[in-house]
Amino acid sequence: MSNPQSSITNPQSKDFLYLHLRDLPYFRALVRAVEAAFYQTLDLPAPVLDIGCGDGHFASLTFDRPVDVGLDPWAAPLREAARRRTYRLLLQADAAAAPFADSTFASAFSNSVLEHIPHIDAVLADVARVLQPGAPFYFCVPNERYLSELSISRLLGRGYTEWFRRISRVHHADGPEVWQARLERAGFSLEKWWHYFSPSAMRVLEWGHYFGLPSLVAKKLTGRWIIAPSKWNLWLTEAFVRRYASTQPVEDGVFTFYVARKS
Repeated sequence: MSNPQSSITNPQSKDFLYLHLRDLPYFRALVRAVEAAFYQTLDLPAPVLDIGCGDGHFASLTFDRPVDVGLDPWAAPLREAARRRTYRLLLQADAAAAPFADSTFASAFSNSVLEHIPHIDAVLADVARVLQPGAPFYFCVPNERYLSELSISRLLGRGYTEWFRRISRVHHADGPEVWQARLERAGFSLEKWWHYFSPSAMRVLEWGHYFGLPSLVAKKLTGRWIIAPSKWNLWLTEAFVRRYASTQPVEDGVFTFYVARKS
């Protein structure tokens, strides 16, 4: 293990679900809270690269120290990330052509991002390039059950499934064997993986896209997803979703967390 002073280390006492519910629609808060908990036991030696950092919200709640570099192709989320002061450096760039020298970073992570990237092989190859030999790379993505477990597909069929894929912007909903092949082509070894987020939790997430429409209106009008981020306003939502916020691996989970290492 690395020296704690050169790693992002975290206490495990945070209530990640409530912290996310204060800021996000409940379906996003649910899955992000589960994922945030996973990082609490992972070694992330510095310098650390966050691939697809977005607005920085996830990292701001997950880590108690600033992340060294956040990379994202979009300017607007990076401006929001800058206001959070979660990163030492933010850069707008395609992760397939990161503006760093070979072997710059000692670790990297990408939280629910890689599934959205069409040119995934080029991205993985460049992540491997900028990582030091032996550096860990952590990421999570939906697997094939993300689409096969949709409740409304049982009524509306494949058309709804493809529509949900499009609104979710999911280009890759694949199993571990597919990701292992991609990682090995890029120069990684896959050390372990686990499925999480049960099919029932997935259906809560699915319906959240529709029940969360008022939050979208609030975001458009006020710039905030949740107008009243207080216990009295969120207690019923919290009571409902907490039963689905399990961090335990499940064999039929619809998301998969991966631990890879630069060869």
